[in-house]
Amino acid sequence: MSPLILIVEDEAQLAEVLEAYAQQEGYRTERAADGHTALTVYRAASPDLILLDVMLPGKSGLDVLKAVRADGNTPVIMVTARAEETDQIVGLELGADDYVVKPFRPREVMARIKAVLRRASPGPDDSEKPLRVGALEVDRRAVVARIAGRPLSLTPAEFRLLAQLAEAPGRAFTREELLAAALPDSEALERVVDAHLASVRRKLEAEGAPHLLRTVRGVGYRLEAEA
Repeated sequence: MSPLILIVEDEAQLAEVLEAYAQQEGYRTERAADGHTALTVYRAASPDLILLDVMLPGKSGLDVLKAVRADGNTPVIMVTARAEETDQIVGLELGADDYVVKPFRPREVMARIKAVLRRASPGPDDSEKPLRVGALEVDRRAVVARIAGRPLSLTPAEFRLLAQLAEAPGRAFTREELLAAALPDSEALERVVDAHLASVRRKLEAEGAPHLLRTVRGVGYRLEAEA
């Protein structure tokens, strides 16, 4: 069955265009024009990806994102009419997987959707054995990471970043390297890596592994091989 895309957009004409393009690409679609309806449809339909406008009547897109992340790790692409870096970072800190800025070309959005869905699914290299770093296990085939056997609730982008770091414990990866590994088809800024890994660090800390992920000043990040 083809992926189901939930399009959350209060501009009816734009929503219709995005829906037409998505259906042309073979996706199934659902639509919502406000935040409250978006959450109702999300919980009823369990979409494979949400295309979520930031500016919505009633409950904002960021509020919707918070609620979605409280439930699980459904991929989310934020849509914003503002290009300020701070707007992008806020959404990514809350767990968005990518973003697009209005005005945009619908085909650009479709390309982002394909990229995020591809990153959220097991790839050709995911048949390899799980990676282990101390108490951390990263199973790329199952797309799950565990601390001492307990699953970590990670977004697709967070998982890919952690998996990349786990490829070479003790090695310092630059933000550019991590961005290329986790978001290769995105135009995201390198600071996006900081936002995602700050979230990963909080989740590791919550599971009793506060020192596993290290910031390497002036370089990027590494996983402690002996953590």
